[in-house]
Amino acid sequence: MDWNSAINGFKAYLMLERSLSENSVMAYEDDVLKLHQYFLSSENMISPLEVSFKDLEKFIHWINKIGLGARSQARIISGIKAFYKFLLLEDLIEDSPTDLLEGPKLPRKIPDVLSYDEITMVLATIDMSTAHGQRNRAMLETLYACGLRVSELITLRLSHYYPSEGFVQVLGKNNKERIVPIGSEAIKQIGFYVEGYRNHMDNIHSDHEDFLFLNRRGKKLSRITVFNVIKDCVDKAGLKKNVSPHTFRHSFATHLVEGGADLRAVQDMLGHESITTTEIYTHLNTDFLRDTILKYHPRNKKQHSSVYS
Repeated sequence: MDWNSAINGFKAYLMLERSLSENSVMAYEDDVLKLHQYFLSSENMISPLEVSFKDLEKFIHWINKIGLGARSQARIISGIKAFYKFLLLEDLIEDSPTDLLEGPKLPRKIPDVLSYDEITMVLATIDMSTAHGQRNRAMLETLYACGLRVSELITLRLSHYYPSEGFVQVLGKNNKERIVPIGSEAIKQIGFYVEGYRNHMDNIHSDHEDFLFLNRRGKKLSRITVFNVIKDCVDKAGLKKNVSPHTFRHSFATHLVEGGADLRAVQDMLGHESITTTEIYTHLNTDFLRDTILKYHPRNKKQHSSVYS
């Protein structure tokens, strides 16, 4: 099997069997193409079925030499591992040359979060006397109440919004649907927006009628609009943090974990495939940890002091 045939088969597998998005498929393809490029540039042109662990070690040395950063290298190695997993599933190879392959150790980046008071400050900057203010308040309340990705927010549909039951149906990554609870404050603000503005719009495009949040032209919002709304509110609140829609998602998850929520429940609400992704939210500030330990550790409780008095 040559490289083109193997890569085309891999792409079909990613799209049809794993139901990945077009962007994800392109990213995986690019990873494998870099491996192909390496063999093209060397004097050791072999088929993908002949690649050995030693060949992959030399490839990693090559991508390091051409200046790719640690995160880019880790991404490429992940893509190549997926490629050889596909070849294994197709019985084209007996063993994967990637089994012992290790990528660079990456530091786990702790996401920026807003405190509850900072969330309140940001929301308070919105002028509710305007139609767009009602929409923006409902939009940001929903981001924080449900921990949505910005792509999930702008594609949220009226037909998937169930205020009386208290949840929304979200279309997440790889077209996977999940049910997410939505709180009373977000429901209230969505009600103000829908009843006070959205239901009175007369220019809604026919193919956008079911999207909850619309722009003034009657179409669903763009990602950049959400970014700009948040940037404006953060500036007005006087916060010096770099805040994006994802900051609201990080804050949602962090506040739940700090409040004692079960990590598996948070995983389900965020739509994470792996619990290890959710575990990043177990970072808690030192004051919270100290107070928790002092309050709950048995050696810190008053009744133990009497034993030694």
